[in-house]
Amino acid sequence: MLDLIIIGAGPAGLSAAIYGKRAGLELVVLEKAYMGGGQILSADKVDNYPGLPGINGFDMGMKFQEHAEALGAGIREAKVEEITVCDGFFRVRTTEEMLEARTVIYATGAAHSHLGVPGEEELAGKGVSYCATCDGAFFRKKTVAVVGGGDVALGDAVYLSALCEKVYLIHRRDTFRGADSLQKKVREADNIEILYNSVVEEICGQDRVETIRVKHLQSGQQTQLSVSGIFVAVGTRPETKPLQGLAEMDEKGYVYAGEDCATGVPGLYVAGDIRNKPMRQVITAVADGANAAVCAAEYIRTGC
Repeated sequence: MLDLIIIGAGPAGLSAAIYGKRAGLELVVLEKAYMGGGQILSADKVDNYPGLPGINGFDMGMKFQEHAEALGAGIREAKVEEITVCDGFFRVRTTEEMLEARTVIYATGAAHSHLGVPGEEELAGKGVSYCATCDGAFFRKKTVAVVGGGDVALGDAVYLSALCEKVYLIHRRDTFRGADSLQKKVREADNIEILYNSVVEEICGQDRVETIRVKHLQSGQQTQLSVSGIFVAVGTRPETKPLQGLAEMDEKGYVYAGEDCATGVPGLYVAGDIRNKPMRQVITAVADGANAAVCAAEYIRTGC
């Protein structure tokens, strides 16, 4: 039986692995993707992590993983399907095997939210993207659209403006939620056109994105825009399905847990973007992972 199973190999999970191995725990990290690192891998630049200003997101994710592996943390590619509690320990069922452990840290992060409009699913990967830094280079000197009003959407628009001929930034409200510094960069870019109070109603194209149908919410007027790509940045949703019925969650699926990352189930901890908290950044995910691992080690030692 393992001391600890960490589910998710993003910044939170890898931080937990580092602190868990330093505490001498027998642990394994399970990651459904072929590569650890989490969503940070798709960030072009991370400017707010202390001591590493401007680091590429992929490089940062790889540094986290290399650190964990250097301490002996094994990372397995596996999708978790069920977590159950039996006689005070946990059973974690994946598509390949059943694992048992005294504690579990769930750190799967969050997935990109979709618009849910006609054409989105059909043209995903064919002009519909959820990662500007991953796919932006494919649209060099073309016209694209970005949907959203937070930091990610504004950052995507600025990033794409350096590559593309024109960028439409479509936001359903009349003000942005993103940082003032990003808003300033958006407004200073000559090739970014902002469409406030507007939503995308349909994404059109045969084999690739060709146009999008945009509706102005106040006037009801609909406009067909010719674009080669559309980048959706309307938030994320927590990947907490295996915890349903086990841990207490809010209406969106984020798990209730304090700064110690402990849930209401003894020995079960959550870390990173799935935790109900006001800020979701790399630095808070890393802090969660450290707290969760230290608390898991203390739980194993004392039983409480």
